[in-house]
Amino acid sequence: MHPKEVVHLEHDGRVLLVDGSGQGPQLPVPGRMNNDAVLRLPTRIEIEAMEIPWQEFRHTRVEFADDVTMVVKGYPKIEWPRHWALKDDLISDNAVHPVAREAIYRSIHRLVAKVMICNDQRQVLMGRVERGHFHGFWTLPGGYMDHDEHPAVGCVRETEEELGLTIKLEDIEPVVTQNIFTDEGISFVSFTYQAKWNGDASTLNVQTEEIAEVRWFDVEEALNIAVSHFDREALRSI
Repeated sequence: MHPKEVVHLEHDGRVLLVDGSGQGPQLPVPGRMNNDAVLRLPTRIEIEAMEIPWQEFRHTRVEFADDVTMVVKGYPKIEWPRHWALKDDLISDNAVHPVAREAIYRSIHRLVAKVMICNDQRQVLMGRVERGHFHGFWTLPGGYMDHDEHPAVGCVRETEEELGLTIKLEDIEPVVTQNIFTDEGISFVSFTYQAKWNGDASTLNVQTEEIAEVRWFDVEEALNIAVSHFDREALRSI
């Protein structure tokens, strides 16, 4: 039976795994299909038995059906453990317990690219969202970055897809914000750029499946209606 609490110790891409009896370190076998042997994250007691000093950072709740496991994220205060498992190897080994694989999956940042489009009247262009996390609310244009896509490219692409507007970014450093919003432990990183446009919002060819309407707002009003933590942090920089 899998423990109700385990520890995700990671040091520069290396993760401590143990076998079912708590013996480690163990190494995954990428591509292994059978799960006769189970590799998992260790418990506090198992780490103590290995005499590994470590620092606790946060708790992540992993839930599968009615089974809930608390994963404690920690940093081992030792030299780089070259004999531990490479985190990328855990994903492709069926012998690695799903909780361990889920912990690795959740530890990977989700990257978002957004843009503040401003005009000469110190107004900001925002869209009322039709789907996703912020359905019904006003947000800055943007979204998830594609694989192998620079955030400066991603926000331009998203603006064209959502609003039918091709923009050129200002030569201003983006506002970079990171946050974990729930006990599921998923970390989001947002890159918010700036652009200038003085057009009429009503003329935009909006993708109505994603954006219900687009309007200009004064910066202060935009701050008051923005529900996204990333949008608010970016708007404060204007």
